[in-house]
Amino acid sequence: MHDIKAIRENPAAFDAALARRGLPPLSLEILEIDAARRAKILASETAQAAQNAASKQVGAAKAAGNDAEFERLRALVAQTKTDIATLTEGAAAEDSRLRDLLASIPNLPLPTAPDGRDESDNLELRRWGTPRAMDFKPLEHYQIPAALPGLDFATAAKLSGSRFVVLKGAMTRLHRALAQFMLDTHIDDHGLTEYWTPVLVKDEAMFGTGNLPKFAEESYQTTNGWWMIPTSEVTLTNTVAGDTLDAAALPLRMTAHSQCFRSEAGSAGRDTSGMLRQHQFEKVEMVSITTPETSLTEHDRMTQCAENILQKLGLPYRVVVLCTGDMGFGSTKTHDLEVWLPGQDTYREISSVSVCGDFQARRMNARYKPAGGGKPEFVHTLNGSGVAVGRCLIAVLENGQQADGSVDLPAVLHPYLGGKTRITTVGGLG
Repeated sequence: MHDIKAIRENPAAFDAALARRGLPPLSLEILEIDAARRAKILASETAQAAQNAASKQVGAAKAAGNDAEFERLRALVAQTKTDIATLTEGAAAEDSRLRDLLASIPNLPLPTAPDGRDESDNLELRRWGTPRAMDFKPLEHYQIPAALPGLDFATAAKLSGSRFVVLKGAMTRLHRALAQFMLDTHIDDHGLTEYWTPVLVKDEAMFGTGNLPKFAEESYQTTNGWWMIPTSEVTLTNTVAGDTLDAAALPLRMTAHSQCFRSEAGSAGRDTSGMLRQHQFEKVEMVSITTPETSLTEHDRMTQCAENILQKLGLPYRVVVLCTGDMGFGSTKTHDLEVWLPGQDTYREISSVSVCGDFQARRMNARYKPAGGGKPEFVHTLNGSGVAVGRCLIAVLENGQQADGSVDLPAVLHPYLGGKTRITTVGGLG
């Protein structure tokens, strides 16, 4: 949500930031609604003062036996009461219009976010690791002999339709091991606090993180009104909704492993093979709640936490900063981690780490008390994948594949797999 006071004070800067997002100027429309709302509020307050004064005069006219004046004043009070109700209702309608408009506008990019129209304009910051030279043609994950027995798309289609998978045997255990490894690393090495949260949430929670109202079609809603979370960013971030925190308690650093659900609306025809883009998947999420002064430092720290996961797994990757045309709705700056997939001969996103400033905090009304005193201020929120479990499974399979169709597994996963080091050509752990 945007600060109406900031828009009033510098509408040109607001429109310039929207232009970097490829959006038309909106400050004039916003300020016209705001002016109408404020005018109705002022008129209502003025009418209320007049009503109060007339009410006092009614008693005086009655006591003086002035029946004509009494009736005139009583009629005036009644009419003013009606006028106040009309003005109050009008102010509420304008307030709703203003809130709906502000809620539909994406966050403003930081000056350090590069300008651009789409992902082709993203800027690479760094790379880690060298893709392994293979003396055979690398396969995509769903083609590797070792993976075939454990990736059952046919049964998933029978149960649920397209873009689902049933994992079996070694694939299930590897998937579970990856999630546990990620959690342990974030808790033990990075100092995050583990949470377990619901996957069904109310409208307010989805609104708080910016998923509603704009992205309703990309999420699933139950018949009794709950929403299925697209990521535990929704639940973790909303743990502070409506709260006023002490500055000394910040930053809050949270992590959770959860099921995630996305309709993938608008992605028809993209990544239809395999399990790269699914309706149901798992992620280990990171969320931080900070003060404004520390949020950019925290953004770099969270990016490094996600990078550490990939480094421990020995997976080559690159870090890019998203351009203004490719950033998410609530983000003011985003780093993407793209892991190397030899089967596709390219880097693919496996984590997005975003700083949102006070954008989500205003929607949630989440504040903190400054250490030096003064009135509460809005917190800053950050979120990032640490990382997407299914996509990490894909990367492990493709980067570890061997010429005979088996898969060598990263050493850090061996303790989670009972000491097993590979997946055999027939799909068993060995």
